[in-house]
Amino acid sequence: MSLLRLTIDNIVLIDHLVIDFHDGLGVLTGETGAGKSVLLDSLGLALGERSESGLVRKGAEKANVVAEFDLPSDHSLFDFLNENDIECARGEPVILRRSLTADGRSRAFVNDGPVSVSLLKQIGSYLVEIHGQFATQGLLDASTHRTMLDEYAVIGGELAKLWQDYKIAMERYEEAKSDIESSRAEEDYLRGAIEDLDAIEPKPGEESALAQAREQLMNREKIMEALNLAYQFLNREDDPVGRASSALLRAGIESEKGNAILEALDRAAAEMEEARAGLQSLSADLSDEDRSLEDIDERLFSLRAQARKHGCSVDDLALKREDMARKLNAIEHAEDVLADMIRARDDSYAAYKAEALKVSAARQTAAAKLDKAVVHELEPLKLGKARFVTAIEILPETQWGAQGMESVRFLVATNPGQDPAPLQKVASGGEMSRFMLALKVVMAQVGAAETLIFDEVDAGVGGSTADAIGERLSKLAATHQVLVVTHAPQVAARSAHHYVVEKSGSDMVSTDIRYLKNAGERAEEIARMLAGAQITDEARAAAHKLMEATA
Repeated sequence: MSLLRLTIDNIVLIDHLVIDFHDGLGVLTGETGAGKSVLLDSLGLALGERSESGLVRKGAEKANVVAEFDLPSDHSLFDFLNENDIECARGEPVILRRSLTADGRSRAFVNDGPVSVSLLKQIGSYLVEIHGQFATQGLLDASTHRTMLDEYAVIGGELAKLWQDYKIAMERYEEAKSDIESSRAEEDYLRGAIEDLDAIEPKPGEESALAQAREQLMNREKIMEALNLAYQFLNREDDPVGRASSALLRAGIESEKGNAILEALDRAAAEMEEARAGLQSLSADLSDEDRSLEDIDERLFSLRAQARKHGCSVDDLALKREDMARKLNAIEHAEDVLADMIRARDDSYAAYKAEALKVSAARQTAAAKLDKAVVHELEPLKLGKARFVTAIEILPETQWGAQGMESVRFLVATNPGQDPAPLQKVASGGEMSRFMLALKVVMAQVGAAETLIFDEVDAGVGGSTADAIGERLSKLAATHQVLVVTHAPQVAARSAHHYVVEKSGSDMVSTDIRYLKNAGERAEEIARMLAGAQITDEARAAAHKLMEATA
């Protein structure tokens, strides 16, 4: 089971309509203009097809379509929904909804979660295939034939992945080659720049240290004078701290507070000694400074000039040197780098070509099998003298790509002795529909869609040919849910479920759908299809006979 229910609100002639669908072969009949195409347009909206504001019923502000599907738990759509973060447990109904406003705005939902229309269309492709009366799907579009053959042959996407790997390897090679060629043009510059930096050997933090040293040199005389004066103050002969400590000791102070005072004086003496030592050390450093202010200024000028040249800070000059050294090394080892790139490119192409040859062989085998199976289906469709040929042509290597090394075209010949040609050149509308139906019967087992819809696939044929089409559709319905819009009573007679589309009203015309619940109602509708507006007893008898013959 796939399509369970279709709910339509305010679409063209439809006010409100709920249609419950069933397994097997279902047919939709009704007089021309009753609104059968509107039903398909409505379902197309729910499946992500293009929307138009003209579909909104006159006087309504918004139209809405809801399609509910019941799928087996192993259906591939559940994996696709999971990959796109759409919540839906396996086996649960999948509900597609599309709303359309009178000003043309459209919104799409899956299980009440908003999605883009393009994603809705992808989801719809997993659920339903609609075969129009004139489009005959991909049969008239040769660009789709290779994909259809691969679907029949069950050829996966490994070839496209390998082609993409090869393209990436090629792009990396071309990029590396371009980079190396550009680098070679600046090789002399890099060598000279590295030599200049090596000559001055810049070090991180050096600019700050030089600036500090420069500041100290500029103030050295003033600082030396201050150091000497401070030392003299601390080294005076009267030594007030020592004299105070000696006085207290001579007095023999032994109280707790007296001892605390003595300890404080000891600490003061120690601190003063440390300060004197520091003054001597700093004074010695300044006295031993072997760089002049001129030397420091010259060093700072050289470092800052290099920083301006390379557009970086002085502290980043060492990193700049490393970066240029890497570029120079790449130039010096360019042949090795390119050789690695070429090996990677050639290896990826070899892997692609090996897979392409396997795919080509699989296509040849599948094509022969497909041709035989389609021809087998043409016999009961009254095209027993026709031929169906899958033509495979190896392309020039420059035209190989993600889809392989060959083109694929479906060709047909409707009469003996006729050369196979594209379908539209040799087949009538009715023949095209039958070729499409034969191909669909053969390929039905490999498609993902559980529901197949055929819009007047029996157009332009009648009698035994229409009966044969009904038999093929019934065969498809053994494994798929099949819905057919038809004017052929022979097709309608084979249905398991019959819906009649009707128009009612005069001022505001509305389309409705009626499910025929029993054999009597079905026979009456088939009789109408046979006789027209005036249903005769002969037509009723013929309808019953048709139904008995196809039971």
